[in-house]
Amino acid sequence: MLLLVVCVAACVALLWYTLVFFVIPALVQYNGTLALLWHDVIVERSLDWLTRSTRPQRLLTHVKQRARRGDAQSVITTIDDYCRAREWAMNVGDEKGSILDQVVCEVSPDVALELGTYCGYSSVRIARLLPPGARLLTVEFNHDYATIAREVIDWAGLQDRVQLLEGASGDLIPQLRQKHGIETLDFIFLDHWKDRYLPDTRLLEDCSLLRRGTVLLADNVICPGTPDYLEYVRSSPRYQSQYFSSHLEYTRAEDGLEKSVFLG
Repeated sequence: MLLLVVCVAACVALLWYTLVFFVIPALVQYNGTLALLWHDVIVERSLDWLTRSTRPQRLLTHVKQRARRGDAQSVITTIDDYCRAREWAMNVGDEKGSILDQVVCEVSPDVALELGTYCGYSSVRIARLLPPGARLLTVEFNHDYATIAREVIDWAGLQDRVQLLEGASGDLIPQLRQKHGIETLDFIFLDHWKDRYLPDTRLLEDCSLLRRGTVLLADNVICPGTPDYLEYVRSSPRYQSQYFSSHLEYTRAEDGLEKSVFLG
């Protein structure tokens, strides 16, 4: 009887392990909604409870253990490897990151703005490609994320190029000119709360922070999606927009980036 109980328990454990680590991750790879539910809700909360730490804290620990200090590319590769093999995170990721790299290199901005720092991954991607003397201002509402991001940016050796501003984008954007000496922006990466894409874009317009030729690049326009923002930049005569098809970070689910050039 005891042997039967042990065998049943072993089978249940094996089935659970197979489902959690192989079957479900494979299934959600192709559905963005399920991927976000699985990774961002179920897995993250479970690991937070089991480890008594947060995903950003675990990511930072891995960076410090594996990435070469002062080497931005090493930090990027380490985070990508971690998110593919160990724990998914909502960075722009390697696939869409190559599109981000391409646009940043094309624009070669002197002044760039990022809305939504999270753990600093995209800040590192952008800052490492800036021309000499250029700077990136990145905005993060969540204090805990901002704390981690500062350490990641510092580990990459880019702290002199990046200025992290803590607070709500709607509060900080109107302060950019007076408090931070920004006349106009050359490049803006939108990767924060999706319902803030459109109001913050309009706020940037109202504050006269966009010039003719300013490039806006918006992430996650398909998953989770930003339909009001897409409708605005695609229909407005003030923008020329282009869609870059891709996938939700570290999955095969459909997603993409929208590049919009402000025409004045």
